[in-house]
Amino acid sequence: MTSEEKIRSAFENKNWQEIKVTDSWQIFKIMAEFVDGFEKLAKIGPCVSIFGSARTAETNKYYEIAVECGRLLTERGYGVITGGGPGIMEAGNKGAHMNGGKSVGLNIDLPFEQFHNKYIDHNKLLEFDYFFIRKVMFMKYSQGFVVLPGGMGTMDELFEAITLIQTGKIARFPIVLVGKDYWGGLVDWIKSTMLQKEHNIHAEDLNLFRLVDTAEEAAEHIFRFYDKYVLKPNF
Repeated sequence: MTSEEKIRSAFENKNWQEIKVTDSWQIFKIMAEFVDGFEKLAKIGPCVSIFGSARTAETNKYYEIAVECGRLLTERGYGVITGGGPGIMEAGNKGAHMNGGKSVGLNIDLPFEQFHNKYIDHNKLLEFDYFFIRKVMFMKYSQGFVVLPGGMGTMDELFEAITLIQTGKIARFPIVLVGKDYWGGLVDWIKSTMLQKEHNIHAEDLNLFRLVDTAEEAAEHIFRFYDKYVLKPNF
């Protein structure tokens, strides 16, 4: 019987003691993923994470923009971190790899869609079972986020970063949304509804991210940020 089947059986039979034991032992697997991630990523140096959909085709303009982002960032000595999968993630790793830069992939084990791409450095591919651990690695070891069009996962990573910076839980770093056609409606809603109508954020929170259209603008925003601020761990 697999561990998943044991848990299901315990719930069906209301064996709460067995469920508690299973939860306790899970802590060690969680610890192991944290330790492995910290040990490997602490050595890679300054990096920028590139986010976006796993479903983006190579023919899509945003794929090409992500490739160019990876190239421009590595030209200035930054490594590139992605979620390790296809689509925009592949494109970001591809740009870094083709330019001889560090190309890191934080892959997640999913039942569909996710498989690691071929442009990740073989010694910089990490595999995760837990989304929350993977997100900690992005937050801790990224000196900037470049966020291209994506789905729910991309939104999750974007807003978690904004929230942690807004609340002072991590140091501020540059966040760039690439694609005014894609992100413009969301940004307009944040301004008109979240800020002006409902007063759920402060006006200065809008400065926590920048909306651009090109790879050059995205990279330049990150470079300008670190012309003023010192590179350091986020927490």
